[in-house]
Amino acid sequence: MHTPSSPARMLARRSFFRVAGAGAAVSALVLAGCGKDDDPDPVAGNPTLTLGNFVSSSTSASDPNITVLNYAYLLEQIEAAFYDKVVTTPPSDLLPGELAYLTDLRDHELIHREYLKYALGTSAYDNTLSAPLVFDFSTFTLTTRTGVWTAARQLEEIGVAAYNGAAKYLTSAEHLNALGKIVSVEARHAALAREVLQPGTFADNIGTTGLDDAKSPAQVVALIQPFVPVVISTANLPTT
Repeated sequence: MHTPSSPARMLARRSFFRVAGAGAAVSALVLAGCGKDDDPDPVAGNPTLTLGNFVSSSTSASDPNITVLNYAYLLEQIEAAFYDKVVTTPPSDLLPGELAYLTDLRDHELIHREYLKYALGTSAYDNTLSAPLVFDFSTFTLTTRTGVWTAARQLEEIGVAAYNGAAKYLTSAEHLNALGKIVSVEARHAALAREVLQPGTFADNIGTTGLDDAKSPAQVVALIQPFVPVVISTANLPTT
């Protein structure tokens, strides 16, 4: 994996962990760094997807950091693909300004995806795939603004719960710090989606403990499996 002093990390820290002020200029910067030319043409993937190499904390060859980062990388790929699809073919009933919101969210997810890909280096799970995965969003209604924002809320809330549930498996303080920043952005995305759908509900998912939800990798895999065109193996995901 690459070190935290990488240009990708610097770009991410400077530009995209500061979500609230993200605007058109920042979006242009992101797109310059993660343009269409960087995105391979998607085709069907392999039949089974295995993330990372974690088997047991007592096995020296197992690395929970690689596994958790690959898990996060898949989540960010799904979110980036979703927003890219929405921005490319937006519903006709979006309210003024909403396409700009969705474009910003797409750009944030692109940065997250590219950051994790860089951090993983040759350990990225898709280095072994013959072709990129094509994610399936057919379970969503993307022809209406309500359908789009409902889908965005669902994906963002899954992402927040996934990061919150997987952080404890990281043994690298640097990766824990980076993923902590990413999940803070994802939580803001989720709050925005809720607020757009119904004003005043931005914090409605906060539990009685005052915290966001946390889900295990196995629980998250069950939720994202419908979007992934191959079976996700949970064999190497940490569980305890």
